[in-house]
Amino acid sequence: MTDYATAETHDLFRRLFTAKSAHLVAETHAFFHPDRVFYADATLGWSWPSSQSLYDVWDEYMPNWPAEALSYPTRVIGDATSAIVFMTDTPELFGGEIRAIAPIDFADDGRIVRWIDYWDGRNFGADKVNAMRTPSAQFPDLYADLPVRRPTRVDDVVAHLHADPVETLFSPDAVVEDLTLRTTVRGRAAIGRYLGRAAASLPYGPSAQVRHIVGGDLGGGYEWQSTTEAARGVTALELGANGSIDRLTSVWDGSLVTGGALRDMAAYALDL
Repeated sequence: MTDYATAETHDLFRRLFTAKSAHLVAETHAFFHPDRVFYADATLGWSWPSSQSLYDVWDEYMPNWPAEALSYPTRVIGDATSAIVFMTDTPELFGGEIRAIAPIDFADDGRIVRWIDYWDGRNFGADKVNAMRTPSAQFPDLYADLPVRRPTRVDDVVAHLHADPVETLFSPDAVVEDLTLRTTVRGRAAIGRYLGRAAASLPYGPSAQVRHIVGGDLGGGYEWQSTTEAARGVTALELGANGSIDRLTSVWDGSLVTGGALRDMAAYALDL
């Protein structure tokens, strides 16, 4: 095992992103199940509900990417059943930098059956994202026909965290970061104070609905749905040996929220 993912899971994503950054269509697509694939972008509302539809879009665009267009993982959490991947797409791929967190499910044969990208549209450019986003009435159902999973340690942590986010769930040197708000809080005591102030106002707070969990005993994460303007997002969890949270990282589309609301939420990270 390596950090918060098994060695085989790290290796799988290393090989997948190596093929993608080399712009090799067939080699990249070989990591996906031939019969069961659902791939979606949760920020733009774009989806590819079959293996063939995903292959077709890669076959159309991937060979035309310039040599400097890269896609690479920066953090992996989970195991061979399901995982979370932090990934970066350089601006040369799609016209703006994308830093996404993707929950991913595998079939029994190790190939990918579900992949959803969550990212903050402001990092790409709010105006560009708003022009590209699927209208809400046509937004795809990201949570239909979810893969069946066997509950693990991460499921128990999510249940307790989302019902009542208390500091005792965190390790003494834990980190809580919100990639959309650009905030980082370090240490269990500080995290307790922060969650006490902020939880009710965050789109992934206790009122949000957990839609899908991925990962295993080392960690993973969960997709959530909110009644706020930021309707959906993902939270990644790295777990210590005793099941405590070493790091919690969330991302959601900040381009859906006003600047004033973002400032108000970010301010909760300050001990005043």
